[in-house]
Order: sequence, then structure tokens, then C-alpha cells
Amino acid sequence: MSPALPPKPRTIGPRARIGIVAAKYNEQFADALVDNAVEEIGELMPSTRIDLIRVPGAFEIPVAVSTILTREAPSCVIALGCVIRGSTSHADLITRSVTDALQQLAVEHCVPVINEVLLVDDEKQAYARCIGSKLNRGREAARAAAAMIDVFQELNRTMPVDPNRSR
Repeated sequence: MSPALPPKPRTIGPRARIGIVAAKYNEQFADALVDNAVEEIGELMPSTRIDLIRVPGAFEIPVAVSTILTREAPSCVIALGCVIRGSTSHADLITRSVTDALQQLAVEHCVPVINEVLLVDDEKQAYARCIGSKLNRGREAARAAAAMIDVFQELNRTMPVDPNRSR
């Protein structure tokens, strides 16, 4: 991972809609990810509609993302959470499962899914990535979402979907 935030993409037009699915577990850090992502989206895409769904923990994020994508697909979905390693491999198993499921959903639905479900070793790392300003993954998620919305808008403009082609 980069030691600093990526540059801000250009401002995106008013038609974007972003779903954010965030875990409640490790609340201080998860709330900071949400707050920073929402604030950055407001700066990059001021007219964007944001639908925020909170789930108990990281493991529940993919099923909520799947539900969003099968109903009224947004321009992009951002998954946010913070898993702190303990003395067992449980955290690694959870985050691997979440990562695999989110990638599968993105490809299956052809909608960008930004994964910032963080796996950190301790609260110091969680603070740096969720609350701090230098490595803030909430802001990074918003910038990645804006960039991917821009890419997909360009793809739709230059390569429209053929209604006669089956998937």
C-alpha cells in the first residue's frame, strides 16, 4: 500500500449514487472511515447521493453489498470496516472471505466495489489508517470510488451496451 493518499481525481458529475456498507464492530475506527469517506465524496462529487448501510461486523458486509447490487445498482459501492488481529487466525479468515466475496460481486455485477475492510495488527495501525490524515483509508476509498465512477461513465459513453447481446 502507498504511504500517502492518492491525488484527488477530477470532480464527477451529478448523476452518481454511492452505496456505503460499513461494519459497526470496532466502532471508533469504522465510524471514522465512514465520516472521512462521506466528507471526501462531498468534496469530489457534491451532488452524489450516498446510501449508508451499517452491519454488525465485517463478515456481514458482502451480503449487504449483494443485496444493494441486486436491487437498484448504484454507480459504486464502498465497503468499510476495521478488523484488528488477535491471537488466532480468525481475523485473517474473515478478511480473506470478505475480500474474495466483494471481488466476486464486483465482477458478477459489473459495478465497482471499493474494499477498505482493513486488517490491522493493533489499534495504533487502526488509528493511523482510519482516523489519521496521512494514510486515511476512508478518504482513499472515496477517491477510488470517484475514479472508478469516472472510468465507468467513460466506458458507458464510448462503449455502450449492446441490447441484443446476451450475457
